[in-house]
Amino acid sequence: MMQEQTAYSSARFYLMLSVIVLAVAGLSWRVFDLAILDQHFLRQQGDERVLRLVATPSFRGMIVDRNGFPLAVSTAVFSTWINPQEFNPAPGQLSSLARLTGMKSREISALVKTNQKKKREFVYLKRSLSPETANQIKMLGIPGIYLQQEYHRYYPEGEVTAHVIGFTNVDDRGQEGLELAYNKWLQGEPGKKWVIKDRLGRVISDVQTIQDEKPGNDLVLSIDRRIQYLAYRELMSGVMENKAKSGSVIVLDAKTGEILAMVNVPSFNPNNRSKANPDSIRNRAVTDIFEPGSTIKAFTVASGLESGRIKPNSVIDTSPGWMRVGRNVVKDEKNNGIIDIATILSVSSNMGAAKIVLSLPPDQLWSMLHRVGFGESSGIGFPGEQSGILVKHNPWGSFILATLAFGYGLSATTLQIAHAYSVIANNGEKLPVSLLKLDKPPVGERVMDEKVAQQMLLLLEAVFAKGGTAQTISVPGYRVAGKTGTSKKVGDGGYEKHRYMSSMVGIAPLTNPRVIVTVVINDPLGKNYYGGLVSGPVFQRIMEGTLRILDVPPDAPVA
Repeated sequence: MMQEQTAYSSARFYLMLSVIVLAVAGLSWRVFDLAILDQHFLRQQGDERVLRLVATPSFRGMIVDRNGFPLAVSTAVFSTWINPQEFNPAPGQLSSLARLTGMKSREISALVKTNQKKKREFVYLKRSLSPETANQIKMLGIPGIYLQQEYHRYYPEGEVTAHVIGFTNVDDRGQEGLELAYNKWLQGEPGKKWVIKDRLGRVISDVQTIQDEKPGNDLVLSIDRRIQYLAYRELMSGVMENKAKSGSVIVLDAKTGEILAMVNVPSFNPNNRSKANPDSIRNRAVTDIFEPGSTIKAFTVASGLESGRIKPNSVIDTSPGWMRVGRNVVKDEKNNGIIDIATILSVSSNMGAAKIVLSLPPDQLWSMLHRVGFGESSGIGFPGEQSGILVKHNPWGSFILATLAFGYGLSATTLQIAHAYSVIANNGEKLPVSLLKLDKPPVGERVMDEKVAQQMLLLLEAVFAKGGTAQTISVPGYRVAGKTGTSKKVGDGGYEKHRYMSSMVGIAPLTNPRVIVTVVINDPLGKNYYGGLVSGPVFQRIMEGTLRILDVPPDAPVA
């Protein structure tokens, strides 16, 4: 009996010892296998739980008008993404997801299937979703669907300010307009923090904040949204009434050089650019150049007054209404006979302008045009701005000089014309133009004799008098000085028949200039094409409304 118990104990001992030895051997083998033979598992496990430094997005600064009204704001949105390897919707969930994302069920299925084959574990499904829609997607509880918060730009004024403000892309980075020009100022600095992420890129926990994000700076524009809306509304009306292709308007503060309005038609909705095309996106007021035509005659006369060879009461014989210059002919619409300088401007005589310039030193007019800003960028830093063309010939041909006198042979933007006329409005000083609100008026540069500028204001008032090209235009309660312009459009084969650029620029009130309005309408196909008849009514409504909005005191009795 005793021997049997001893044998049983011995067997149990050896059995336990064998189990222990086998367990130790198994564990040793497993350690050897993982550490030496199969390192993939440990590497995979390490990759699944990783400490990483990530950036936290910063809040983009607002863009506001001069009175603090928001023109561009960032709002919280969500993007939804899928892990194709985990995506497994229940019956009916796929159609609900498609409805919430605005996609089709077959599109989602195809996206998942394609990326499953490519072994991808992160694919954007839809970006810039509203918090309400994102919450509805979350409530579906579909495996493999994830959400992340981002920021999306919203533009309260839509197409009215679209060309000035521009827009951002899906990552909230500026792509056009001031959003692009001031992208660094607006976007701020992202933050940094250490997080633990799983192998799918999901944040498991925050470890430590290294740097807090800094919100972007706000941008305060010189634009007054009330004047901007007024200008856009009236320009659209003018373009439609005259069956024109496009148009641009600049409203400038004569005292400060601030741009109070910059509008173009056609425009686009920056909040929904799906139907926008490149032709409607560009800011024509600074990117499109054209031969300005008779609006240049103000500087033709100014260059004559500056030389001393022409006086305000001088007379020019324009008979018989045409003259040969070299092998070419310069002519007026009719024979105006002997006329004074004010009449040359009021009836827009090509003959009178050409005779003035041909009597001056060859570089006299070019110098004047260059000093007031033609042929150079305005300096506002707007993306895509054109500097125009102002060629200095040596030697000057007589016909080139003659055509330059009435606005051909050079090209300019709508903004350049407004800027040039601000010199006349500001007693001969050229102020830098600005799209940003200024704390104080900038220091100007004298580019025209003060007396000449004052004489030009009085001479340009005649354009609105009886018989002038703007005789149908008036701003009740205010004296206005200005000039109309009509120029032929240039095509592939030269000047096109019956295709014109119709423009008008004016200054008010004449006794204490405050506002400059420039209107350019491209290719009017209605019954009228002269600047005074096409752009004149638009100018009148914008000028009248702007003076009222700014509460500018009248300087003339109301008829």
